[in-house]
Amino acid sequence: MPLTIRTAKGAHLFTVEVAETPEQQERGLMFVSSLGADQGMIFPYEPPRNVAFWMRNTLIPLDMVFIREDGTIARIVTAKALDETPIAAGEPVAAVLELRAGRAGELGIGEGDRVEWSH
Repeated sequence: MPLTIRTAKGAHLFTVEVAETPEQQERGLMFVSSLGADQGMIFPYEPPRNVAFWMRNTLIPLDMVFIREDGTIARIVTAKALDETPIAAGEPVAAVLELRAGRAGELGIGEGDRVEWSH
């Protein structure tokens, strides 16, 4: 599914998988050995909630992009591969986007930028 992040530098297009079911959300990107520069996975939540993620069985480091209900980015955290320390959103979010670690920084994506996708 296409997803766009709009920043002050412009729009960045990604192709993401959607983790819709509880089973898909639990598995996430576990056991994935690589992720393309413009690929990722989005975890939608209806209603929005204060979620926490960890990296159990996740072989690659990831940027976790926490997205508010209005589409703005609340927080971005880079998570280490295989780290089981919970990473909390810190507030209710409507989705979490996982990208290859460092990609948000490379593109200048930050808090307050807007994420758009069909949901």
